[in-house]
Amino acid sequence: MALISLTPVLLAGFLCLYAMLCGIDVYACLLDGARKGLSLAQELLPALILLFAAIYSFRASGFTDYLAALSAPLLRRLGVPPETSLLMLLRPLSGSAAMAISTELMQRYGADSLIGRTAAVMIGSSETTFYVLAVYGAAAGIRRTRWIIPAALCADLVCFLSSAWICRLLWT
Repeated sequence: MALISLTPVLLAGFLCLYAMLCGIDVYACLLDGARKGLSLAQELLPALILLFAAIYSFRASGFTDYLAALSAPLLRRLGVPPETSLLMLLRPLSGSAAMAISTELMQRYGADSLIGRTAAVMIGSSETTFYVLAVYGAAAGIRRTRWIIPAALCADLVCFLSSAWICRLLWT
C-alpha cells in the first residue's frame, strides 16, 4: 500500500531532478500548460453545452422510445436483440446514457444473458460519436463535418451489427 502512494512522489521527484539538470523552469512550463488548457476549454465549452442540451432535449421528448419501438421488427430480422435498440440510438449521443441503459439491460436480463453480453460488447466497440466530434473537432478546428458524421455513424452501425452477430455466434 505504501508503494502505491510513493509512486507519484518518486515520478515527480525524478522529473523535477531531470528538469533541474537540463535547466528547465518547471513552474513556467506548468503555467504555460495551464494557460493552454484554459484556452482549449474556452473553445470547447460552447460545443459541449450545445451537445448536452441537444441530448437532453432528444431524451426528454420521448422520441427515443418511439424510435426504439419502430426499429424493433427490423432489428429482429437482422439478428439484433430489440431490447438493445435504445442503447444503439443513444450511444452515438451520450456515453453516460448508453451506460445507464446497458446497466439496466444487464440488471433486467442478467449480465450473462445474450442481451447483457450484446449490450456490453456494443458499449465496448462503439463510440460516443457526436461527443467526440464536438470535442476533438473543436480542438482541431474542424468546421466542415459533412462526411465525418455519416462515416462515423456508419462505423457505429457496423459495430452494433457485428457485436450482435458475434455475440449470437459465440453464446447461442
